[in-house]
Amino acid sequence: QVQPVESGGGSVQAGGSLRLSCAAPPDTHGRLCMGWFRQAPGKDREGIAFIAVAGGTTNYAAPVQGRFTISQDTGKKTTYLQMNSLKPEDTATYYCADTSRIDCILQLGTPGDYNFWGQGTQVTVSS
Repeated sequence: QVQPVESGGGSVQAGGSLRLSCAAPPDTHGRLCMGWFRQAPGKDREGIAFIAVAGGTTNYAAPVQGRFTISQDTGKKTTYLQMNSLKPEDTATYYCADTSRIDCILQLGTPGDYNFWGQGTQVTVSS
């Protein structure tokens, strides 16, 4: 059975919390940043949270700043996304990805610059 890359999604009411996990495959190209992206129905995939693998510097998109926290366990090669104070507009499929871009933590990532492996995990927030 194939292990999912992303996990932890679910259905919650507005104001609730979820913790997503990402089990990344082995690094084969010099992974410098991990990122969480999301895609709502009918919308483009957007980057929301990023972390530098070395050092742990983080960067967030404005819609999630102060509510979401990205973290990593480098020993377990797992990246997390703690999501608090969830809103209906957070409803989306969430994906993790990595990049070897040298400037990855200096700017919000775009999907074209990242490598995706999983099917995502669905997050549904009801009002």
